Amino acid sequence: KMFDTISGEYDNLNRVISFGIDIKWRNKVVKLVADTKPNNILDIATGTGDLAISLTGTTANKIIGLDISDGMLEVGRQKIKSKALDGIIKMVIGDSEDLPFKDNTFDAITVAFGVRNFMNLKKGLSEILRVLK
Repeated sequence: KMFDTISGEYDNLNRVISFGIDIKWRNKVVKLVADTKPNNILDIATGTGDLAISLTGTTANKIIGLDISDGMLEVGRQKIKSKALDGIIKMVIGDSEDLPFKDNTFDAITVAFGVRNFMNLKKGLSEILRVLK
């Protein structure tokens, strides 16, 4: 609920709180993921989709952004549509500790700041391992 409440201001808050380091960090993640030449990527706790959008700079032809906050996802959907990336990125509501995907689905998985919000870190990491090829 908290993230639904702040979804409209989240991007600006993130820039201020991180002193803009989030942008440099995202670029570094994209390079690391791009080096693996993924076809599909899951971005867990995607929020408003900044990392998912950046990941379009990889070879992936399908990127799923997953978050528990529909408010955050809706902001992301608007950003994705405005950048004409809705053919590549799909935003999905879901729980990082109970991922709605089959085993061995994704070539790469990212989790930016969201791992700090896992209620059960072991369960969340187990789910990531389960759906990663």
